[in-house]
Amino acid sequence: MTELLYQTDSYLREFLARVTAVEGQAVALDRTAFYPGGGGQPCDLGTLSDGSRSWPVSKVQKAGDVVWHMVEGEPPAVGTGLAGRLDWERRYGFMRLHTALHILCGVIWRTHGALVTGGNMEPGRARMDFEFERMQADLVHEIEGLVNAEVAAARPVRVAILPRAEAFQIPDLIRTKINLLPEGIQQVRTVAIEGLDLQADGGTHVANTREVGRIRIVDYMSKGKINKRLVIALDP
Repeated sequence: MTELLYQTDSYLREFLARVTAVEGQAVALDRTAFYPGGGGQPCDLGTLSDGSRSWPVSKVQKAGDVVWHMVEGEPPAVGTGLAGRLDWERRYGFMRLHTALHILCGVIWRTHGALVTGGNMEPGRARMDFEFERMQADLVHEIEGLVNAEVAAARPVRVAILPRAEAFQIPDLIRTKINLLPEGIQQVRTVAIEGLDLQADGGTHVANTREVGRIRIVDYMSKGKINKRLVIALDP
């Protein structure tokens, strides 16, 4: 089992860990700050080092309770103590983008009650799909103004890990069309933007909406009769 340090501290850039298993180029650690990807957010990249040698981490993925780190070259042996370091520019960019998507989702839920049907992030851009029958320029302009008002409001963003039964007493905890939480998960991680949004979510986020910066809706399109896509980008 890997302790998931990123779940409680998204700002952790460096950490110490020990190798618990090796399979080919994949290294499992007893603890990690590397986000393994999921919910539309790509995995973190970075390096692992034993003090004399450094291994670039080219991919991270979770299998069951274990997070595997794909490294280049001969991997470190089981039992090796390592220092992990994230590519912070990449991680922080995704933290800002992911929180921006939650702001977008919160605004659209509050004003239109539209469910999310999909979403994805890539460096510098993200998209989210909603159940909308109509998506025109005037509506897009209105939404852009509302989301940037929430950024300017400097709303705190808080994470909590709750027992499943307690979490599912929260109204509208799942904003996606399909509930993506596996039935076997007994602890539910929630992300709350104070006064705006509260959702089950496993990704990394900034601590305050002001860190997101200006959100620009750079494209919108129809992906079906009641499925509309908004594409966002952030100012540096």
